[in-house]
Amino acid sequence: MYSLLASAVNHPDTIERYNGLFNHRILRSLAETGVEMSVVSPRPFAPPIGPYSAYRSLPDVEDWGAYAVHHPRFWYLLPKRLFYGFAGDSFGKRVPQYANRTFDVPDVVHACHVYLDGYGMLPYVREHDLPLFVVAHGTILNSYEDFSREVRRNVRETVDEATGVLCVSDALAERARELTDSSTVSTVPLGADPERFPVDQRDTLRRELGVAADATVVLFVGHFLERKGVQEMIDVIPRIHDPDTVFVFVGHGGDLDDDLRRVLTAVGRSPRLVFDGLPPVALRRWFALADVLWLPSHTEGRPTVIYEAMASETAVLASSVGGIPEQVVDGETGLLVPPRDADELHRALQSLLADRERVRAMGKRGLERLRERGWTWEAHAERVRRHHLAAIE
Repeated sequence: MYSLLASAVNHPDTIERYNGLFNHRILRSLAETGVEMSVVSPRPFAPPIGPYSAYRSLPDVEDWGAYAVHHPRFWYLLPKRLFYGFAGDSFGKRVPQYANRTFDVPDVVHACHVYLDGYGMLPYVREHDLPLFVVAHGTILNSYEDFSREVRRNVRETVDEATGVLCVSDALAERARELTDSSTVSTVPLGADPERFPVDQRDTLRRELGVAADATVVLFVGHFLERKGVQEMIDVIPRIHDPDTVFVFVGHGGDLDDDLRRVLTAVGRSPRLVFDGLPPVALRRWFALADVLWLPSHTEGRPTVIYEAMASETAVLASSVGGIPEQVVDGETGLLVPPRDADELHRALQSLLADRERVRAMGKRGLERLRERGWTWEAHAERVRRHHLAAIE
């Protein structure tokens, strides 16, 4: 076995319990293979007052079961568009120093994001001559041209120096190969575990949660943001007149939250089914009773919520961006629509609402596809572990 130092600036903590939950699942799956793991999840210095002041009470170390998470501090100034490069430099000065003081030198450094994590750990891997693996989830590479010249330079420096650039989709891998040596780029998909979704309790869950047995549940999980297609959903909701359709929204913040609640109220649908975050167990219950997951994003990697829909036999209605067409077989496990097109989104949703049997068949085929492709957390950990071992053996 080997030892690993992981960096995940986007990781849950006691203040934001669901932020970057997929990174926790990635690291937990690796830890469960027996990898000796140390984890840093750096946090900005918190101001004494204001919306971020709660972070002053965040403990230095948190127990996450399979591993402990350390929270070294760095300077992260807002607005992000002006100071994101400064944040990367502060990370690179402070976090490697913390790692030197706190941990034994590992065999591998694993950065859960290209930036800030990968860039911030460059001084550490250079000092100790260690292999560095960086994970590309979507935002950094898909939005690369939108960043400042300084941040673009930092991203290029990171992927050029990385031993491996692990991309969650083939589409992202193609983008990464435009920026760096293609031999270092691999696709390493994420996943979901079907046994964690209580699909066999669907009827019971509906009774417990007050959802009619014959209702068609349309679920959204994500940030309430324009880039997640929430504005298109707001446009579509008033055009759905089927009283048996139940909309459920599980979000993690975003500036369209209030607009979403207002439109649901205006059309007589229940805003009580808009949740600002749910514990993972509760969320899996909603997946288990849902009929359709809709995710009309403008940009994506391979969203973990689609794997979770597949694991719970839930059909998918999503936009044809990024790695989503690699997950969803259009017309077989769900439907794909162009991004930013509310009319097409409306037509596709109407077609699904009109044929519950088709929706059920799509959900079952989605689960079959998940199993066939090995899109589970255990399989993900094994793929990552093979990359690590190849670099150190």
